[in-house]
Amino acid sequence: MSGTPCARARAAIVTGLRRLTRGCAAAGAAALVLAGCLAGAVAAPPPLCRHLTFGGAGYVVCEAKRDRHQIRMVLNGPDGAPWGRLGRFAASAEGAGLLMAMNGGMYRDDRAPVGLYVEDGRQLQPLNQRDGRGNFHMKPNGVFFVTATGAGVLPTPAYARAKPKALFATQSGPMLVIDGRINPKFRPDSDSLKMRNGVGVRGDTVVFAISDEPVRFHDFARLFRDGLGVSSALYLDGTVSSIYAPELGRRDWLYPVGPIIAVFPRAGAPARR
Repeated sequence: MSGTPCARARAAIVTGLRRLTRGCAAAGAAALVLAGCLAGAVAAPPPLCRHLTFGGAGYVVCEAKRDRHQIRMVLNGPDGAPWGRLGRFAASAEGAGLLMAMNGGMYRDDRAPVGLYVEDGRQLQPLNQRDGRGNFHMKPNGVFFVTATGAGVLPTPAYARAKPKALFATQSGPMLVIDGRINPKFRPDSDSLKMRNGVGVRGDTVVFAISDEPVRFHDFARLFRDGLGVSSALYLDGTVSSIYAPELGRRDWLYPVGPIIAVFPRAGAPARR
């Protein structure tokens, strides 16, 4: 609007430049005001989650930055039983300040993790390197983990060798993208279309994605590699895929969940305006 400080500053700059002999001082002062306005606009961080269309399919993508967000794994409530629903955790005292949550790995009938699960530095379930049926055992499967200095996604054998000091970790499968290569077991013409969600890491950013519609494994892997620039990504689950993203109005509740990946604001990080 014409009466705002930023608009007046722009007008003053133009006038000052046209009348250099009389308006240099005014233009300089106005430029400082405008710079302050622009700096204020830049200071507001981008939204955590957004809608994205890639390859003709719709997705919700959430990008958590290490300097602004804290990522945790949660499984059981104060009663010792799994939270079971994203909304139940979000409404609890433990969920205060929650920005985003997503089902975080495959689970058994009792909602216990199928593979490795680490919470607050405690390993509650060991690494699972057994063979078997189903997506979890489609090799290579992998581990998403958070340490004191960052986060990562590694194929299970590489995680077993590296032994990172994980504060939080969840094992799932299959790997979607491995060192920039799409899992060779995925077929671009597959007739298996499911709702899917997964996680990858790009530098200091943890990238979460969930499809809005059924997609192929190959399509989902391409989203991470080609659409989001992620070189290593892990499949979390399908069909039961759920997300709590209140800034987008998403509060999925239909399916029960086991492990939950939760994103909170990091103390001292700038707030969204």
